[in-house]
Amino acid sequence: MLFSSITFLFLFLPIVMAVYYIVPFKAKNIILLLASLVFYAWGEPVYVILMILSIVMNYFCGQDIRDHEDDPRKAKLAMIFAVAANLLILGFFKYYGFLVDTLNAVLPFDIPYRELPLPVGISFYTFQAISYILDVYWKKAQTQKNILYFALYITMFPQLIAGPIVRYADIEEQLRHRKINIRKIGQGAELFIMGLAKKVILANTTGAVFEEISAMPAGSLSVLTAWIGVFAYAFQIYFDFSGYSDMALGLGKMFGFEFKKNFDYPYISKSVTEFWRRWHISLSTWFREYVYIPLGGNRCSVSRNIFNLMVVWTLTGMWHGAAWNFIAWGVYYGVILILEKYLWGAYVDRLPNVVRHIYAGILVLIGWVFFFSPSLGYSIRYLFAMIGGGAGIVDAQGVFFLYTHWLLWLLAVAGSSAFGLKLIRLATRISKSRRMQTALSVIVYIGMFLISVAFLVTDTFNPFLYFRF
Repeated sequence: MLFSSITFLFLFLPIVMAVYYIVPFKAKNIILLLASLVFYAWGEPVYVILMILSIVMNYFCGQDIRDHEDDPRKAKLAMIFAVAANLLILGFFKYYGFLVDTLNAVLPFDIPYRELPLPVGISFYTFQAISYILDVYWKKAQTQKNILYFALYITMFPQLIAGPIVRYADIEEQLRHRKINIRKIGQGAELFIMGLAKKVILANTTGAVFEEISAMPAGSLSVLTAWIGVFAYAFQIYFDFSGYSDMALGLGKMFGFEFKKNFDYPYISKSVTEFWRRWHISLSTWFREYVYIPLGGNRCSVSRNIFNLMVVWTLTGMWHGAAWNFIAWGVYYGVILILEKYLWGAYVDRLPNVVRHIYAGILVLIGWVFFFSPSLGYSIRYLFAMIGGGAGIVDAQGVFFLYTHWLLWLLAVAGSSAFGLKLIRLATRISKSRRMQTALSVIVYIGMFLISVAFLVTDTFNPFLYFRF
């Protein structure tokens, strides 16, 4: 089930919220847990069993680590077993086919296998389970004794299928105590509607442009059309993923939880390093806390630090997908970040801000080509078209996309910066009366919601890119 669906908006969410607010606080976690299991089972009924097995395994492994606090060797063995089991489950479903296909490409015979659909959200809830195990082992969090609370942490539907990746230490206290009031519900509703509009109006519309351009052979693209395609995808994936994250944060508030933000206007960055401080913050934080720092971080020699960074970014690429283009994407960013840190970062910092924005933007857009390409070969052909290796510099197709979608590009640019939010706030504060400001805010957000619903009803193009991760 998608947040941006009529079923979720007008059936699932109203029923869950009505029951959740009516029952006493002691029953709220149970209601939210049951709702989360139904939400997941809606599209993945078989894989609910896998999720429940993951919950049970990690719960008892956490208990085992706690029970052997006085025996470091046994506690470490329990931690290693839990982490390895989580990674093996993730690896089997996500990388088994990729590994066999790679072997079949080099072996003189084929290894037959049955392709399994990837369980939705497995990358997210597996990383959450690992963060719990490691936080308990490092004594950064208490072992959760209540299996229902732990199950809710793993399955909570607002952030189950697309994050943000929530560390157990950040939500431990909220599982037991949290405030639910009208103010938080209102703030959550605003965030949710904002995310819904970003997803339905901007992501889907820019995504339709990208789909049309990506369906053309890379060699037939002019420079203009190729760059429009990359820009369209950059806007699509940003509004798609950040919109979903906003909806998750909004739903969390409506149920009394506070999740950390996952995006902070990444396209205004002036370096690639800054971009990754603003994009998918929860994933970057996870890799820093559980991979980069344990490997030694930057408190080591330059050569070791370079090795640590390349390990982290190769794994980041693999996390996003079981394909060579994702690995190339991760390696690409690893190399760029190392070069910024040790070679040209200081020089970039001295450049005018406009130049720095252009520098970061071009490198990020090149990265998206590796990300959206179905193969490494296609990405090379597409990059070649971007520098004039396709059908010339300008063609009628590119001019058509610019001319017919000019308003979309303006809205996308505004929405990917703080300017868009400032416009919305300005529209709600044209009056000095607090009561009038509240009324205008309600009108603006209800209007955004109704427009989003209208887009959902009339448009059948409603993909979610991070579903496959």
